[in-house]
Amino acid sequence: MATGPRYKVPFRRRREGRTDFRQRRALLRARLPRAVVRTTLRHTSVQMVAYDAKGDQIVAAAHSHELLDLGWKGSTGNLPAAYLTGYLAGMRAKKKGVEEAVLDIGLKEPIKGAACFATLKGLLDAGIEIPHSEEILPSEDRLKGKHINADMEKMVEEVKNRMEVD
Repeated sequence: MATGPRYKVPFRRRREGRTDFRQRRALLRARLPRAVVRTTLRHTSVQMVAYDAKGDQIVAAAHSHELLDLGWKGSTGNLPAAYLTGYLAGMRAKKKGVEEAVLDIGLKEPIKGAACFATLKGLLDAGIEIPHSEEILPSEDRLKGKHINADMEKMVEEVKNRMEVD
């Protein structure tokens, strides 16, 4: 390990590969809440986070596991579930007064049609203004689940309608 007066140990979260501080600084300079999207193989999590000097404040949040309570019978790790999770988080954020945000996908590589962009589409459909490119979003057929099952589109609409009632 390097030692000496010119050696600087990186921040702990950087050493662990958990935070890109340059990207975080750029997102914070926007002075808008961040739509933090984290995906795993089984779940999607969305948080609307506002910066505060004492620590970030979570304004609204949604997790794909909550879809099961709304009548979702499919997997919580696929594209339609990510879309619905983003829509649910967007509806909650609108109720709290969030009108616009910036997307924070963390250390994920931005791949066209990925689950994080399905979540982005859900946030956009809920009425949150987020800067983006239309070509990165998944197709409507994939968001509605036609590639999984013919009945999936009906289930997506039913769950979406239940969210609007709540």
